[in-house]
Amino acid sequence: MSSTAAVTPPTGIAGQTTSSRVVSIDIFRGITMAVMIFVNDLDSVHGLSKWTYHMPARVDAMTYVDMVFPAFLFIVGMSLPLAVRTRLRRDPSVGKLWLHIVLRSLALLILGLILANADHCDAKRMHLAPDLWALLGLAGGILLWNVYPDRRPRLVAALRWTGAALIAFDFAIFRRAIPGGEAWIKFSYPEILGLIGFAYFAACLLYVPTRRWRFAPVAWLAILVAYNAACCAHWISLRHVTIYEWPFDNGAHVSLVMAGIVTSLIFLDGKRAMPPARKMMLCIGLGILSFAAGWFLRPLGISKIRATPTWALWTVAACCGLFTLLYWVCDVKKRTRWAWLVRTAGSNTLLTYLIPDVYYFLAGLTGTAWLLEHWNHGWPGIVRALAFTVSMLLVSHAATRARLRMQL
Repeated sequence: MSSTAAVTPPTGIAGQTTSSRVVSIDIFRGITMAVMIFVNDLDSVHGLSKWTYHMPARVDAMTYVDMVFPAFLFIVGMSLPLAVRTRLRRDPSVGKLWLHIVLRSLALLILGLILANADHCDAKRMHLAPDLWALLGLAGGILLWNVYPDRRPRLVAALRWTGAALIAFDFAIFRRAIPGGEAWIKFSYPEILGLIGFAYFAACLLYVPTRRWRFAPVAWLAILVAYNAACCAHWISLRHVTIYEWPFDNGAHVSLVMAGIVTSLIFLDGKRAMPPARKMMLCIGLGILSFAAGWFLRPLGISKIRATPTWALWTVAACCGLFTLLYWVCDVKKRTRWAWLVRTAGSNTLLTYLIPDVYYFLAGLTGTAWLLEHWNHGWPGIVRALAFTVSMLLVSHAATRARLRMQL
């Protein structure tokens, strides 16, 4: 993807298309995916420094672990402008664009709810093991949203309908125990995929209607940061408002997506050519400004769990710095061979995201969770997490070569 690029179809976690001409975007996304797999597995390892885990809500601090999820939101924003531009170039119907945005957001929410509710299944009421319930749902998602070749359309339709039926079956039979009875799906926490879906949808509500105004994303970013600060200062109360009613939530997640949009317009705006050095300087400038704003807003706290503006802005600063470095190495210097494994994960991110969960559910279903029960303390645990991460990336690489690719 470049300032003059057409599109090639590698996709991000929310399915946005990116061009291979700016390979640093896929590599950035793939590195973030690899770190997410690593820190998720490392969470079960004990005896490590507090800086290798999420910081508790009451502590005003953040670790690199607290920056992984917001980095995904930032990358979703980087992919969004070109995805919108490309879709409108193929079909100028804004109504169809909004239908696509809504369906993509719903797909992320559905997958997120499956992952979030796997631990709440009541096997006795469902007559189905929780791990099997989750595997059926994920299998349905893979069948429904896999990218199939154009040939044999009847078979493709049958596979997609089978996937939809598995998801519908999963939701229909779900039951969880509550005091005095049972209940259906728990919607309170839609998992990371669901949160990405909400943030993506909210960012589209702002970006799509104002996409022709060059500096609109910058203005929206400033407004979102101010709104986030007002929420954290308790000037605005969201106590009785759910994310389903107000997808902007307290503004932190959407501001991260919008920061990615601003960064994307620096590197990918096709309206005027800009030398790479100037693009990198502007991105570094955005990072410095974000860090300074986060420093100014520190009295409101530094916390991923509380979604404070400093947490979001310092993540933006880190993302700007890392992406500038990757852009210089991968797109200016054309050195990309070192990133072959993470690049695959970056171009097939949604499937890569689900592969570790498939492993965990299979291990639970078959009773072969040996890795989860051993090497779970100190340095051996770090080695285990690294080996697990590389293994998952290799599985993703093999699946991608076998033409198994998810796109929403």
